[in-house]
Amino acid sequence: MSKSSESKSAVSRRSALKTLGLGAGAAAALPLWARYSSAETAAPIRIGFQKHATGIGAAYGRWYDRTSQAAVRLINEAGGINGRMVELVTEDDGTDPKRGAEVIEKFATQSNCDVAFGTLFSHVVVGSAPRAGELKLPYFVVSEGHHVASGMLNRYTVQPGITDVKSQVQAMAPFVSQNLGKKVTMIFPDYAFGHDHRDFFTAAIEAQGGEVVGLIPIPPTETSFTKYFPKIPRETEVIYHVMVGPGVLTFVKELGEFFGPSRPEIFGFIDSLEAVDLASPGLEFLEGTYFWEGNPRYAQPDQTEYDKHFRAAIGIDENGASINDSKDVSTYAHMFGCWETLYVIKAGMEAAGYAGPQDRAKLIEAVEAITTMPHSNEHPQGAKVFNGKTHQVFGPQYISKVVDGKLMVVHTASIEDGMYPDEVDYTTQAL
Repeated sequence: MSKSSESKSAVSRRSALKTLGLGAGAAAALPLWARYSSAETAAPIRIGFQKHATGIGAAYGRWYDRTSQAAVRLINEAGGINGRMVELVTEDDGTDPKRGAEVIEKFATQSNCDVAFGTLFSHVVVGSAPRAGELKLPYFVVSEGHHVASGMLNRYTVQPGITDVKSQVQAMAPFVSQNLGKKVTMIFPDYAFGHDHRDFFTAAIEAQGGEVVGLIPIPPTETSFTKYFPKIPRETEVIYHVMVGPGVLTFVKELGEFFGPSRPEIFGFIDSLEAVDLASPGLEFLEGTYFWEGNPRYAQPDQTEYDKHFRAAIGIDENGASINDSKDVSTYAHMFGCWETLYVIKAGMEAAGYAGPQDRAKLIEAVEAITTMPHSNEHPQGAKVFNGKTHQVFGPQYISKVVDGKLMVVHTASIEDGMYPDEVDYTTQAL
């Protein structure tokens, strides 16, 4: 790219990002026909939403869908993208890698989608991304695996709305070692996402003078966990747990039953309790334990207007549950990534002057040119820094403690706490 084109790209990117800060009310006040009258075509921008509607990711898929639908509604009310309405085209990937690749194929060859979006589970991302790259279909994942930033994928795969495990655990390790203990046993799912936790937390706690004394991988289809707990070494000072899927409530209950009142310190990733009501019987032992949260489920005393806006748009109460059903608990620590990614797609398309599939490469370049994302209604979880070379975003991390049955933030790790050296430069790859 020439310096003149780089300059134009930077100007257009700044204009797009500035647009994110403008009030949506002005556009929303226009009649519907007027909001889209400037578009070169009346055809909607079609975003293929790869949804975990079934399989072990179903709870996430349901809330990723609700969050995405809310964001798209607001984007359309504010004039859409480049004067065109946005339409989500939803396909169930079954939380399955093979099915995921088939969904990507369908988005590109049958559904006339401009981009693909939404995938959470790392094994599905890894199974789908190669096909997206072959088809040159921009693939905006809302996962947490380190697979994007590690360089194992391709230039068409981007993770601009949620941080990765390597960043998260690097930011958490100092708190764990300084406040909870240095001898850690890890309980994690036995596939790519869990392996990221295993590998990166082991390195991060060792850098803090601690050590992992036990590793207990759990098969992703497991439904009972008590048989694994006797493997926890006696010298364990901290149990680090991260579990996903429909068995999470069983896992946490059985962990409490195994230890009773005499337990080590416990630090969990909220994945182990996403979509689970903390008031569920059997979870009383969690009082005083700690969790990483990507976004605090419970509205905090210093709640921002951006968080209020986000909750209201989706229909979520101050406890992180549906306003229509207090038992319908959201996947609040992760689903903001869908909202923020959709606004990044909007910013990228506006910066690129995106008009259709012929502009997909320009879209990737425009997103790569984004550097900062201010804390705003578009980025309610917090300010972000995006690394265009590695296609990975960095943001704040939250550590919460269970106090009187609610998660209260006790530590916020800065963006810088989670940064690490580049492992790839996707911008050197051909588009």
